[in-house]
Amino acid sequence: MVEPVFGHIQQRGMRRFTLRGKRKVDTQWKLHCIVHNVAKLQLYGKLVA
Repeated sequence: MVEPVFGHIQQRGMRRFTLRGKRKVDTQWKLHCIVHNVAKLQLYGKLVA
């Protein structure tokens, strides 16, 4: 089930890409995925801030 990930990313304000070009869009998407994963780690207490 993948849909919650897209919902969480949209809730954080990522509704469309702000860059142009496949390489830039791919980089922007990966950055949003990293932010999502760090937030999950922080939520579950695995990351010390």
